[in-house]
Amino acid sequence: MAGDGPAVTALIAQCPPLDPNSAYCNLLQCTHFAESCVIAEREGAIAGWVSGYRPPSEPECFFVWQVAVAPAARGQRLGGRMIEALLDRPSSEGVTHLITTVTEDNLASWALFEGLARQWSTALAKSALFHRETHFAGAHATEWLARIGPLPRKTGGATKGELAT
Repeated sequence: MAGDGPAVTALIAQCPPLDPNSAYCNLLQCTHFAESCVIAEREGAIAGWVSGYRPPSEPECFFVWQVAVAPAARGQRLGGRMIEALLDRPSSEGVTHLITTVTEDNLASWALFEGLARQWSTALAKSALFHRETHFAGAHATEWLARIGPLPRKTGGATKGELAT
């Protein structure tokens, strides 16, 4: 919901190396893309956020755009549980692969996605997608595509729109 936009923006700012989005982008994610985003709350505050969508050119995939977990909520598998909750929603029916992009130095994200692949007993393939020089004019590190799948039929996550931590 739109009221979550400012809190999402503040959470992302606490989670380097995530690229900050504009407040407007986060509002659109919280409204137009609400079915493919999830918030985890702890004591009335946002503890985690995952945004994503199903690419129109690859409807069998779910693209994870950002995973943000508040410092106090890290180390509790919250990122993985939020992703599982998204994959368990009716709007994710037919998804066979999870995809995302990650820079080489984002070790927390690699640990999350490699851990999910292990948990689901499936493969994680990695390939350069957006290159530092070609796509970012040297201003941003290469984004590597991580493709996980095929996914198990049910990931076992929660099915509610918000997760308690």
